[in-house]
Amino acid sequence: MSYETLKITRAGNIAVLSFNRPDALNALNTRMALELPRALLELELDNGVFAAALTGEGDKSFCVGADLKERKNMSREEMRTQRALFVKAFTAAAEFPKPLVAAVNGFALGGGTEFALCCDFIIASENAVFGLPEVGLAVTPGGGGTQLLPRVIGRNRAKELIFTGRRITAREAYELGLANYVVPGDNLMARTMEIMNEIGKNGPIALRQAKKAINLGVELELHTALELEAECHIVCLTTEDRDEGLRAFNEKRKPVYKGL
Repeated sequence: MSYETLKITRAGNIAVLSFNRPDALNALNTRMALELPRALLELELDNGVFAAALTGEGDKSFCVGADLKERKNMSREEMRTQRALFVKAFTAAAEFPKPLVAAVNGFALGGGTEFALCCDFIIASENAVFGLPEVGLAVTPGGGGTQLLPRVIGRNRAKELIFTGRRITAREAYELGLANYVVPGDNLMARTMEIMNEIGKNGPIALRQAKKAINLGVELELHTALELEAECHIVCLTTEDRDEGLRAFNEKRKPVYKGL
């Protein structure tokens, strides 16, 4: 499937999904909001893809959030319609069942920071800049920022960043626990692929079940969360991949997982 505002590349069992509007700093417009859920569904249904990275084309910007040039002549009704599409795009990223890692190059502002937060963790280039500046335009963050950022860096720190709209550097993001890694810009995708390949060598069903157990379990009371973990573990026990993993271990070879 081809896309106007996105690009998908594959390397083995790893996919890279790129925002592809570099001339607009990869701003989120209506077309991108329509295409992103479709692209993520394509990757979800592709059994050959075990995990994916999300990044932005070019070295200046991951995504700067909503395309305000597109919005400037919109009526309020048109903005409400677009808003519904944006919610679907952010939800598709947040609920993507396979591991999804953000490789953040340059600006990640507004919806850009929120898309990064929708991912499982963030690898940032040294020139990455994060921020949720929406209150400066008299609106709240609308792509999950008010809910996801406090869960990652804590409520009080999230409030400060959202209330001030302050931008933070990649190093600050790392110190706050927002980014897992900070790497030189020219090494961003190489380092990202190293980590993605570490993920991709593992059983894909186990990866999905582990993500499910973590994402749902942290919102539950511990006893219920442990029951969820047990259910996810049992799902893995019944797979061909689990049998392959045991065989490979005993035969002292690398397993060949198929997602079955």
